[in-house]
Amino acid sequence: MRLEIAALSGPAILMFLGFVIFPVLMAAYYGFYRWKGFGPPTDFVGFDNYVTILQDTAFHEALWHNGQIVVLSLVLQGPIAIGLALLLNRKMRGQSLIRVLIFVPYVIAEVIVGTAWSLLLQTNGAVNDVLRSIGLDWLAADWLANPSIAIWTLMLILTWKYIGFAVILFLAGMQNIPEELAEAAAVDGASYWQTQRRITLPLLGPTIRIWAFLSIIGALQLFDLVYIIWGQYVASTAGTSTMATYMVTEGRNAGNYGYGNAVAVVLFVISMIIALVYQRFVLRRDTQGALTGGR
Repeated sequence: MRLEIAALSGPAILMFLGFVIFPVLMAAYYGFYRWKGFGPPTDFVGFDNYVTILQDTAFHEALWHNGQIVVLSLVLQGPIAIGLALLLNRKMRGQSLIRVLIFVPYVIAEVIVGTAWSLLLQTNGAVNDVLRSIGLDWLAADWLANPSIAIWTLMLILTWKYIGFAVILFLAGMQNIPEELAEAAAVDGASYWQTQRRITLPLLGPTIRIWAFLSIIGALQLFDLVYIIWGQYVASTAGTSTMATYMVTEGRNAGNYGYGNAVAVVLFVISMIIALVYQRFVLRRDTQGALTGGR
């Protein structure tokens, strides 16, 4: 039995150690040096890189932006995705086509999405041109560079991009809810919305909590869309920089790979702490039920 367990789990453990644990340990090691990215690190600076990170206002702003993205992702994407899932869970004409159209943005590469939206939202881009052509000139704005609206522009793009994943996840969760419960509620005189509020949403709770966990971790590690649309310089001034873009800007692009590795370690620690706290206080009931078979 032990040999079978080792044979089955061994490759996965080796992959985890080689592609997760080892890079984290190496990043922590290089984070103690002022290193240019080539040759062995020799300029040992101890915790100076980490002290600089914690004192840098640019990192504080990036951390604040990540926090905003986490909260807004949950507040905006969650209710919209649940509403769409409830709608698509009912029999309707063109249901399959609508599901596909909602899910398509999620499978489009981030590079394509970022490039397309950056062109559409430029000052002289298609969005402002359409607004001016229909007499809504007052709505035309600098969607990408204006710090007061740039974060909302980012949330619009993120919601458009990732709402499909949440909808499909919620639909899958709804398929596991026995139809007999809704039928019994209807017999007792419950309306459609009462059934959804009293039966569907509570039973969908584990799926919602899993989606929220994935959304939080993704928001903390957000990089590609911000870097593609706003670049390394505009992101900070527009108020859309993240910890990941800060890491690349102050690390690789500045030629200070030791500092960049230290930022990566800080990002990893923050994500791990939030993940552990979330699992301890939010997912505990779900994981205990899965491990013990309890309900």
